[in-house]
This record gives sequence, structure tokens and C-alpha cells, in this order.
Amino acid sequence: MDAIARLRSSFVAGLFVVLPLAVTLFVLDWAVDRLTGTLAPVVSGSGLSALVGNEALATVLAVVLIALGITFIGFVVSHEAGRRLFGGFERGVRLFPIVRAVYFGVRQVSESLATPGDGFDRVVVAEFPRDGTWAVGFVTNPAPRSVRRATDEELMTVFFPHSPNPTAGKLAMMHPEDYAEIDMSVTRGLRLLVTTGLSVDDPDRLPPAVSPGE
Repeated sequence: MDAIARLRSSFVAGLFVVLPLAVTLFVLDWAVDRLTGTLAPVVSGSGLSALVGNEALATVLAVVLIALGITFIGFVVSHEAGRRLFGGFERGVRLFPIVRAVYFGVRQVSESLATPGDGFDRVVVAEFPRDGTWAVGFVTNPAPRSVRRATDEELMTVFFPHSPNPTAGKLAMMHPEDYAEIDMSVTRGLRLLVTTGLSVDDPDRLPPAVSPGE
């Protein structure tokens, strides 16, 4: 192997090592910037910055306090008294039609993403939103009875998530003949969407680590 070919091979090997790290750092930097911007009013309004004496440290403290607060809420609602209290809150939410639709819609999608087998039934592909363009979707339930009566067809609801944010997407009522079920778990399908198609071969397995000398 001549010097140019060896340099080219070394460059490609280095690129495969550096590129994932660079993308990871870029995503983390973006997430930190967004989080810092979101928490800035909380830090300044609560006086944490003045109390700690350092804005960066105050932001970290705010994140820790929010995480502890979420954990505490989860601990409370895992007990009977907390479930009753939370149930009363949700009954109040049901009194407001628009708030109810948004709240329970987001809650149902979040629960489906957390436990895919309980919400999404199976992974399918269909020509959506137009012929010749195939999209990954998830069968959820039979279409509402009113829809089936109006169309006189046994339709199914199919959710086509957006990528990389699967909590948003399009809902379609489709005949089973208009989509094809594929041999892919719901978890793999969600991972495919979140990674924007980067993990297409075997998303359930991480790529092997680079060994010395490769």
C-alpha cells in the first residue's frame, strides 16, 4: 500500500471515529443552548442566580430542582392518595374542551412512546401522503364506529409520525389492503424515525466499537 492510499485509509478510519462524536457534541450543545434559554426566566425570576452567585451554576441547580420535582410528582402519583389527587386534576381538565383535547392527546401519545406495545399495534408501510411515496406508520385501533358507518368499510386508524419528532404526525383512516405490515418491532420503527433513517440495518444492535489496529 503506497503512502497516499495509507493516508486515505487512515483519514476514512478517523472520520468514522470523529464524525459520530462531532454530531453528538453538536446535539448536546444545541440541547444545552435550548435548555439554558428556556430556564433563563426561571433562574432570574427565582433569584437562584443571586443566591448561588454564578448563572451557569444556577442553571444546573434549576435543572436538578426540576428533575427532583418531576421525580417527586411521579412518586406521589404512584400511591393511592396521589392518584386520587391527580384524578381530580384530570377531571378538572376535562371541563375545558380545547385543553382536554390537547392534554389527553399528548398524554396518550407519550404513554404509547414510553410503552410502544400498549399503544401502537404494529408497523406498516403505505403510499402516504401520495402514491409513489412510502411512509412508515403504526396501526393503532379500528376506526371510530361513526367513520366506519359513514364509509361502510372496516377501516383502521394508522398514525404516520414525523421524523425525528414522533409525537407529531398525520392520522389516516385506511383499509387494511392499502397498507402492508412489515417485519419490524414497534421499538425499531420508532428508533428508525427518531434517527431519521440512520439506523436502518439492525436498530436493535449498537455498532461495534473501533478496535485498535482497525
